[in-house]
Amino acid sequence: MGRSYSVYDVFTDRKLAGNPLAVIFDGDDLSDDAMQAIAKEMSLSETVFVQPSGNPAYTARIRIFTPGRELPFAGHPTVGTAIALAEQAHGGSSIDLVSVLEENVGPVRCAVRLREGEASFAEFDLPRKSQQITMPLDKLGIANALSLKMTEIGFENHVPSLWSAGVPYLMVPVHDVGAAQHMEFDPQLWEETVPFVDGALASAYIYCRGGVNHVAKFHARMFASGMGIVEDPATGSAAAALSGTIHYFDRLTDGHHGMTIEQGVEMGRPSFIHLHMDVEGGTISNARIGGQAVRIASGTLDL
Repeated sequence: MGRSYSVYDVFTDRKLAGNPLAVIFDGDDLSDDAMQAIAKEMSLSETVFVQPSGNPAYTARIRIFTPGRELPFAGHPTVGTAIALAEQAHGGSSIDLVSVLEENVGPVRCAVRLREGEASFAEFDLPRKSQQITMPLDKLGIANALSLKMTEIGFENHVPSLWSAGVPYLMVPVHDVGAAQHMEFDPQLWEETVPFVDGALASAYIYCRGGVNHVAKFHARMFASGMGIVEDPATGSAAAALSGTIHYFDRLTDGHHGMTIEQGVEMGRPSFIHLHMDVEGGTISNARIGGQAVRIASGTLDL
């Protein structure tokens, strides 16, 4: 049977930038093995399979696969799928709407903005708040795995730490954008150095203040060899984890904090992830991830 699909570039307002995502709209009768095989065939950071939800209040159930394994939650698939389903339902209309996507992590509430002639925008509430995972870390081993000097690891009071908002990341602060750009990731050394969290190797998220683009407050790179991803041009689940990291080290004051994270610059696929945090009583009461997406291809899988 034919299965319709679209490919979207996510966290960008122009084609051939951002992070590409495949959305398979007819995924309800596929086995886990079949979905994994299709994701490997697509060879993108993630492929989403849209299925009907058992809850009529939800827009759809979605399964998210990297080329290597299934994820309980991911940011650019959430943004891209929310936009893809909204555009499929409402065509070229200008409309604001709310949808709920049922993911393995739980229901994820998304706000979607469609505007005729513009790249669509979606923003979702984090299904889980970012939490720190306390485990011993080998700073020298981390530096070696990234081909960096020890003096290039960390800035201000930021030091390497483990965080997760559904997917674990080892957050590695580096001195500046220059250090982030000239680092080289060694997957073998990383696997020998970094701990496993809940049976999964923590992925590498390298970040620093500032960016190549003047609107960026943080510059980032992400490597996830355990997921079959060499380098990812935009990672919403990592930005979700970063929310806790920023609050922990920067001690954000009560109120609203909005920032843009750039990623994918070194890959020639610049991406812009919008992170918003509301802090009350010294803790994050709510956090949201958002971005734009543009459709670049549509077709049919002969499966």
